Amino acid sequence: MGIMANPMAAHHQKSPSFSVLPSSLSDFHGARLHAQVQYKRKVMQPKGALHVTASANKNILVMGGTRFIGIFLSRLLVKEGHQVTLFTRGKAPVTQQLPGESDADYADFKSKVLHLKGDRKDFDFVKSSLSAAGFDVVYDINGREAVEVEPILDALPKLEQFIYCSSAGVYLKSDLLPHFEVDAVDPKSRHKGKLETESLLASKDVNWTSIRPVYIYGPLNYNPVEEWFFHRLKAGRPIPIPNSGIQITQLGHVKDLATAFVQVLGNEKASQQVFNISGEKYVTFDGLAKACAKAGGFPEPEIVHYNPKEFDFGKKKPFPFRDQHFFASVEKAKSVLGWKPEFDLVEGLTDSYNLDFGRGTFRKEADFSTDDIILGKSLVLQA
Repeated sequence: MGIMANPMAAHHQKSPSFSVLPSSLSDFHGARLHAQVQYKRKVMQPKGALHVTASANKNILVMGGTRFIGIFLSRLLVKEGHQVTLFTRGKAPVTQQLPGESDADYADFKSKVLHLKGDRKDFDFVKSSLSAAGFDVVYDINGREAVEVEPILDALPKLEQFIYCSSAGVYLKSDLLPHFEVDAVDPKSRHKGKLETESLLASKDVNWTSIRPVYIYGPLNYNPVEEWFFHRLKAGRPIPIPNSGIQITQLGHVKDLATAFVQVLGNEKASQQVFNISGEKYVTFDGLAKACAKAGGFPEPEIVHYNPKEFDFGKKKPFPFRDQHFFASVEKAKSVLGWKPEFDLVEGLTDSYNLDFGRGTFRKEADFSTDDIILGKSLVLQA
């Protein structure tokens, strides 16, 4: 397969809603750069991990890419030499400089990534814009329902691969853990839409791969996973943990997840396969509180255990994790893909703290109202 000279040139004519951010793409599509990318691939071919077709540069669509996972994934894809388009509603900035990212790296990324603005629930727009662009690969990071995926498949009959971000939340609750990819799933789970999407993909004539993360953490995390603990540690408050605190769970760093998403690209071993992705080790709730303290350089926290049944918290969530054992095996991804997480838990939490909360940035303000109910006291706000 030859290398396309400038695949986006046609897109600009067909679909005016594409925008290049903000400088020219001529260098990116020039043969000189392509030659370098091809040469680099030959030299640095990872062992057994990512075998790509002769034309390694793919025209890739990322559904969602401005919140968390997609931000890190799109960086890796652009560095690999792919043409990346982010499909978003345009409500958030299409690109933002990552904490710790050099100005040069950010400028390079910003100049190469493209944006397609639209609502994925506007199925007619999805069909017309995607078929005009003719993408090779779709990464669906924010799809929640099968009905949102069908128009994408209809628009791209020659799609080489559909890579889906599912969730380990689809597994049926079990006394036998960890969850393996072949385990029973729960059609009534909160993530049943993701389960239905996996079924849809399996029923279609499409090369798909599904990734099931457990709890994801890392810089820019919009779910209060590590941030919930950091708020309490910074305020010097006790950490209320339900029941015994020895419930076992599992966290995976967003950068390790992004790496896994790249390793399934063009990988025949990933065809029509599901992979759990998370950290290698499991951790107790109490252990997580201590790991967060270590990561942020705080003293070991005071942990207060409580029985949730004794309280009425209304609609507020007093704790960010499901109150049960919940963890999955990542052995399949390790053996089949050759993937291995780079971060252990304390290293990963340190990375998250140093690049985010430790810089004074967070997604949600601290809310200690449920803590105060548990601790049975109201703290007087100090001026």
